[in-house]
Amino acid sequence: MELSERKKKILRAVVENYIQTAEPVGSKAIMELAGLKVSSATIRNEMADLTEMGLLEQPHTSAGRIPSPKGYRLYVNELMEAHKLSIQETERINEALHLKMAELDKIIDQAGRVVSRITQYPTFALATGAKRITIRRFDLLMVESNAFIVVVMTDNNVVRNKLVRLPSEMTEPQLQLLNTLLNSTFVGLTLSEITPELMRVTSHAAGEAYGLISLVVSFAMEVLEELENQSVHTAGVANLLAHPEYRDLNRAQPLMEYLSDELDTARLPIPQDGKTQILIGPENVAEELRDTSVVLASYDIGDNMRGIIGVVGPTRMDYAKITARLSYFADGLSRLFGREELPPADPKKEE
Repeated sequence: MELSERKKKILRAVVENYIQTAEPVGSKAIMELAGLKVSSATIRNEMADLTEMGLLEQPHTSAGRIPSPKGYRLYVNELMEAHKLSIQETERINEALHLKMAELDKIIDQAGRVVSRITQYPTFALATGAKRITIRRFDLLMVESNAFIVVVMTDNNVVRNKLVRLPSEMTEPQLQLLNTLLNSTFVGLTLSEITPELMRVTSHAAGEAYGLISLVVSFAMEVLEELENQSVHTAGVANLLAHPEYRDLNRAQPLMEYLSDELDTARLPIPQDGKTQILIGPENVAEELRDTSVVLASYDIGDNMRGIIGVVGPTRMDYAKITARLSYFADGLSRLFGREELPPADPKKEE
């Protein structure tokens, strides 16, 4: 769609002012914001043209204009200037990134929470692309003569533990023998591969050994099943209420319930490395998101896995700022998983 430079300036001014105020924008405000040396009548005519083109909307007869989803899309594709992160913003994000934890699911959950704090919008986070999760190691730690702790570590660095109490006493050498058996037999197997191996091993075991092997391996299978059915982590859903569009609880509640309980990420696009993806209004597949925008970024976890973070908010969101922060954060996570250094703060960047 070809627009004159004046129309582009007016559209940009409407979008950016509406992002800041959540109020329809009139011709007088546009004159000041766009720096146009033309009359209010001329600006009104241009705004009328933009409305006919479907780029602006007029919520009330006497009101100013607001952007339409089509107008936001043109703004994002052609008019939006890249947001330069300040030193304070990069330091804040780097500080959050250094809180990296050992377990993948906790990293994903923490990443979503951090992005929600940074952006002040609801977020969701998940991992995708894992085709094969296996047990890397078993550790059995004696607590008492009739109790020990099972520690299971997977090949994607998730660690789980469980206290096991026994009906009779067990010696340290017996526990270490069991530990050796588990690590020589069940390491490197997927969930589907463990079951037949368990049946084979236990068919040759007797008495207490049978029960102990089954108990420990069953716990490992629970861990693998949990990871294969990894849920979506959401954070900051209540942040919606801080925005004018959702101060009406009748409008906010369905979206909040969807984000908390029913969010379906199966049909979301996965952004390419180093890029973000923006879905505006009707571009979202889910009906519950048709009046919102979603900004997505992905990061490399390694082992054929990618993490995905999405920010959900009104179509009025500040796309330039959100994409800059989300892209920087995702790039930092990729660097952390790759054991590289974090991206340095650029002293030349200003708010």
